[in-house]
Amino acid sequence: MSAPAAAKRRLIVAITGATGAIYGVRLLETLRRLGGVETHLLVSSAGWLNVQHELDLDKAALNALADVVHNVRDVGASIASGSFATDGMIVAPCSMRTLASIAHGLSDNLVTRAADVVLKERRRLVLLVRETPFNLAHLRNMTAVTEMGGVIFPPLPAFYHKPASIDDMVDHTVARVIDLFGMAQPIAAAWSGMGGAND
Repeated sequence: MSAPAAAKRRLIVAITGATGAIYGVRLLETLRRLGGVETHLLVSSAGWLNVQHELDLDKAALNALADVVHNVRDVGASIASGSFATDGMIVAPCSMRTLASIAHGLSDNLVTRAADVVLKERRRLVLLVRETPFNLAHLRNMTAVTEMGGVIFPPLPAFYHKPASIDDMVDHTVARVIDLFGMAQPIAAAWSGMGGAND
């Protein structure tokens, strides 16, 4: 008797109306390259504006990077139900409006409904929040999401790996985000220390 087939891994990727659309696009590109993950894409209206403005990418080209594309207004979609198994959701970038809606459980569109489902099912939710400086409302909303089990992951560039380009910085952030889901061997280079730094 053959062993049962492994459950298909699924990940929801949402792009909302904050600067940094490249993070969501690079996530989709990287997940496609890694293979073995069914991606479900959501893009808010403001997210589409940023994709077009920042990347000169049209809808057809972006949609082609995902396995399934959902309309942000379709609150009856598969990912709106906890019975549809996923490994979790990444909002990249995550606007402050989307953060606030998630923090307060508003479920006012499919992005925030899917995030609410991920939280209630105790799956991993990662928000690449994009704003600076933060005001108190932003910080309180980030605290609320963290208390609910979400991961707040501002895409802050690291320099210890000596990036030579913006692409290097984006790739490093994306690799670290994917590593949070344990979907493959770690793809972000591990820090091995600075031998002698404390001498």
